[in-house]
Amino acid sequence: MIKMISLILGGGAGTRLYPLTKNRSKPAVSIGGKYRLIDIPISNCLNSGVKRMFVLTQYNSASLNKHIKNTFQFDKFTHGFVDILAAEQTAKNDQWFQGTADAVRKSMHHLKNHDYDYVLILSGDQLYQMDFEKMAEFHIAKGADLTIATIPVNASDATGFGIMKVNDLSEITSFIEKPKAEILNEWISPMSEANQKAGKNYLASMGIYIFKREALEALFEENPFADDFGKQIIPVAIQNDRKVVSYQYEGYWTDIGNIRSFFEANLELTDDVPNFNLFDNSKIIYTRARMLPPSKIFGSKINHSIISEGSIIHAESILRSVVGIRSRIGNNTQIRSTIIMGNDYFETIEDIYKNKDGIIMGIGNDCNIENAIIDKNARIGSNVRIVGSSSMENCEEEDYCVVDGIVVVKKNAIIPSGTVIGK
Repeated sequence: MIKMISLILGGGAGTRLYPLTKNRSKPAVSIGGKYRLIDIPISNCLNSGVKRMFVLTQYNSASLNKHIKNTFQFDKFTHGFVDILAAEQTAKNDQWFQGTADAVRKSMHHLKNHDYDYVLILSGDQLYQMDFEKMAEFHIAKGADLTIATIPVNASDATGFGIMKVNDLSEITSFIEKPKAEILNEWISPMSEANQKAGKNYLASMGIYIFKREALEALFEENPFADDFGKQIIPVAIQNDRKVVSYQYEGYWTDIGNIRSFFEANLELTDDVPNFNLFDNSKIIYTRARMLPPSKIFGSKINHSIISEGSIIHAESILRSVVGIRSRIGNNTQIRSTIIMGNDYFETIEDIYKNKDGIIMGIGNDCNIENAIIDKNARIGSNVRIVGSSSMENCEEEDYCVVDGIVVVKKNAIIPSGTVIGK
């Protein structure tokens, strides 16, 4: 058995995913109607036989901590755990995490009581299904100090990733973090014919690393002020002739870096055969078991959509949309290309009658909503029109934002009846 322990990075402020990260960390953001982003790396670990995980948290972590605590509980016989390591000030260090490498360095002392040979480092905000045991076997077979999971990307994406060059032995000979567009030609790598046809001529880091324990400890000792893996630790490891290799991954992977990528990744789940498969018997995505009732649907036309449990739907139509748990949608409402995150609790009949504004939690009657994200517990009245489009300029109002042509209704927002947002 491979003795490996995983550290999952909880992320920073997540400003590019604002306003979804206004009151929660990126890994705590809902995806696919009933999941959270943090469920993805944890599920990948469990499916790969990696059952010892630490989640490193710092920013807006209360929601994330609660979800992990309520979801991932192991019995005494599995010897597994998902523990939270919050950024902490100590007598030796009074600063919070300064970067990815700094977060891992400051958390290493928590691993002293565990028996492990390898450290798997993951991001908490990516969408993919990957067998880490195969990656670890590759790492061991290569005798590597560090193995980086890599994926082919095109020129427009390459400037946002760590890009590398690799020799015939899969050894990484050079690495640059987020190269500028004018020097990309210097970083073209030999690729398969299929990747070349797709314009994917660059090899990018996925932010997934396996370190040999001794190598990671030595790199931290030799570089005590290095805060980031991509900008500092990886280039130094290559320069110092440590064996750094590429594990090329050909499956589906996307970094949930901004509102647009989050929006598209969710809607792609509604495809006939989505690239990310929620219906796989061996690559199960685990999340909190909420024991919710089934959804009730009254005369609605629903096509290419995900409807999560506990929903009550009277809508006229729901097309290519994701509807989250406990959602309520009124009569004659049309939903298209929209993510509805649902609600944290059911509003009772008594609560509805007591509501002075008359706007129940959910979406009212006779609404038209398209190209939008409706965050949790939002209240949208009747005869509301919300239609995002590329012609709209980015802006922020009290109860909603427009980001890249997508209207994002904030958590707990109240949108009065008759409101029009967009065309």
